[in-house]
This record gives sequence, structure tokens and C-alpha cells, in this order.
Amino acid sequence: MTRPLRVALAGLGTVGAGVVALLDTHRELIARRAGRAIEVIAVSARDRAKDRGVDLSRFGWVDDTTTLAAHDKVDVVVELVGGSDGPALALARATLAKGRGLVTANKAMLAHHGMELARAAEGAGVALKFEAAVAGGVPVVKGLREGAAANAISRVYGILNGTCNFILSKMEAEGRDFGEVLGEAQALGYAEADPSFDIDGVDAAHKLAILAAIAFGTRPAFGDVATHGIRPVLAADIAEAATLGYRIRLVGVAEHGAAGLFQRVHPCLVPVDHPLAHVTGSTNAVVADADFAGRLLFQGAGAGAGPTASAVVADLIDIARGDRAPAFAMPADALTEAKAADAGERRGRAYLRFAVEDRVGVLAEIAAAMRDAGVSIESLIQRGAAEDGRALVAIVTHEGPERCVAQALERLRGSQSLAGAPLLMHILG
Repeated sequence: MTRPLRVALAGLGTVGAGVVALLDTHRELIARRAGRAIEVIAVSARDRAKDRGVDLSRFGWVDDTTTLAAHDKVDVVVELVGGSDGPALALARATLAKGRGLVTANKAMLAHHGMELARAAEGAGVALKFEAAVAGGVPVVKGLREGAAANAISRVYGILNGTCNFILSKMEAEGRDFGEVLGEAQALGYAEADPSFDIDGVDAAHKLAILAAIAFGTRPAFGDVATHGIRPVLAADIAEAATLGYRIRLVGVAEHGAAGLFQRVHPCLVPVDHPLAHVTGSTNAVVADADFAGRLLFQGAGAGAGPTASAVVADLIDIARGDRAPAFAMPADALTEAKAADAGERRGRAYLRFAVEDRVGVLAEIAAAMRDAGVSIESLIQRGAAEDGRALVAIVTHEGPERCVAQALERLRGSQSLAGAPLLMHILG
């Protein structure tokens, strides 16, 4: 075997400690698969004294994380610091500028600065790897970048955030409302103390922008992702969806065609016979529609020390083998800058839920707004009163342009009949 691949590790949280533990556990197996040993030689984190459950005394400790890039014995830097900018980006830039490979789990940094980093890696002739940035231990990045490389992909979509999926499937199973289940998710460690990035869809949007770039050969365009979270979803919505033959999931959808690149993260109704309807708990799942391979489904643990560390070490094995393929499946300068598609021109069905004052004429007002905007109603259901004494009205539309639904909701804006903003969820086609 040739000399070991020498690694510097920035960030020693659960994933960083998991990387060390995995390299220790499967040292011989990894060396055989990589063709040489993979050795951590330097580490950096904020708290040197913290017990992380692994022996760090054998590694060199660096207080200033960014200086790992200049370590004279390092071949590859693993960035597990997190954050789209700040120390993580500084370390990434310095690492590539020094001609060292970079492995990262940082989806936010890639969504915002992926093009810059991909160009820098190519210019230096080194690898930029990020399997762990999307869907944890699920090899979806490699699957799209390599396994489906011969296919034209028309759509990529899926459940990209385990926190939201845990909350929604728990609400579904137990009939509880969002706030109560969120508190439980935080107590169990599935949700952060400030869960905004997860429950407002931002985390999933970062991942979707990365997947779209790989799938379609376009530049990452996080700013064009329409993002909607799960805060407004009620237990009553989940019950109504079940009655109609659907389950509610937070789904990221990206499509590329003549109209441009469409990207959206939103809670939507998924038919019960679709594979995504059966993805529960903190599991992630991604579907890609490929022209020759057909529908591809990637599913597995989307987070956690073990699965994410597995993806990081898989990237290190690729680098040890000499893999320096372009980060987004083709050279950065070959990636196109796709225009954002107009969502209003998309056709589909929708679920609309209104909390309304329980009085005569309310349903007629809603129905008139739908009629005037050209929305055809498939069903309109009132289920009694909500917890605050107001009635809940649910509408399912026939297929039609999304702009018509948006216009109907705009007609109802400010109506004295409505108690709060309506909830719009598209139905997965």
C-alpha cells in the first residue's frame, strides 16, 4: 500500500466524533477498500476539554480552525463546523487555495457558495466532496452524480428534512397538533432549541438546490427556491388528508424544462400509494425521474452521527482512490445558469384550508372567489368548529394553473370571514 491519506478534522460534534469512531472501528476494511490507510492527524474544535467519547490525545490539536488548511502534513480537510459563511467558508477557501482536498457536510455553504468552491477545487486539481450534506448516510449525491450519469433527469424530489418528517408522521400517528409534537421532538434531540431552519423549510431548500445542480447540470440557485415550512399544519389537516387518501409530508421538488428551473419546498399531500407516503420518522427519501433508468428511489437515515459519518468517510475513501471528479457532476464552467420557472404556469391540484367565522354566507364568499379566479372545486368540506370556536373549511381543487389558486387567495385577502391566513398545500402529482 502507498502512504496513508492524512486528514485534518474541523468540528468535533456528534458527526466529527462519529468519523473518528468509524475510522477506528473499520480501519483495516477501509484501508483495503481505499487502497491505503486513512489517518486523522490533526483536529480542531471550540472546546479542547470536552469529553467526546473518543480518544483525541493521539491527534495534533489546532485552536484556530482555519489554520488546518496550512498544516504541512495534511492531504484532506474535513469541514464539520457548519454555517454558510464565517469560519467554515474561510476554512473551505483556504483549504482549496492550498491545493488540499475538501470534504464537507455543510449544505448551507454549498447552496450559497457551491460554484465558487467547485471552481476553486477544479483550479487546484483537488477533490470537493459533500455526500454527507444531503440526506445523511443515503448515497444520493453519488447515485445522481455517478450511477445516473448517463440519464437525463426531468425531476428530483423528496423528503429532505428528518425533523419535519418526524413531526408530521408523529402528528399523523397520534392525532396531536404541531406545537405539542415540536416540543417532544426538541426534548428527544430531533429538533434544535431554535428549530426555524428545519421547520421553516430552509434546511431542505439548501439540500434541494444542491440536488438540482447535480441532476440538471445547472448552477446552484438557492435564492430561487420557493420555501414554505410546516408551522401552519394542524392535526385537522392531517386527518382530512387521510380521509381523502393522502398523507402530508414536507417535500422538496425540482424540475427542469423549457420553462426554466422550478424549485420549491412545501408541505404537500402525497397519495398513500406513493413511496414517500410511507417514509416516517426522521428518515429521508429522494426520488429521481430518469429517462433511461426510470424512477430511482434513495431512502435511509438522513441524520445522526453514524449515517453522516459514514458518508464523510465514503468521500475520504474516494479521495484516497484518486477520485477528483467535478463536484456537481460536470465542470463548473459547463453548468448552466437556468432561469427560474414561473410557478403560476404549473398545473396541478391543491388543498386549501380556511379557518372561518361560522356564519351564513362564508362558504358562498369562498366559492365565489374560486369561481372568479377560474378555480374548479372538486370537493368542499366543513368539519364543524375548530378549537377556538371557528369552523374549518377544506377545499380540494381540480387540476389547473397554480396562478388561478393564487389569484383566488388574493381575492380573499382581508376578508372579514376569514380568521387567519389560509393554508395552501399542493397535491403531489
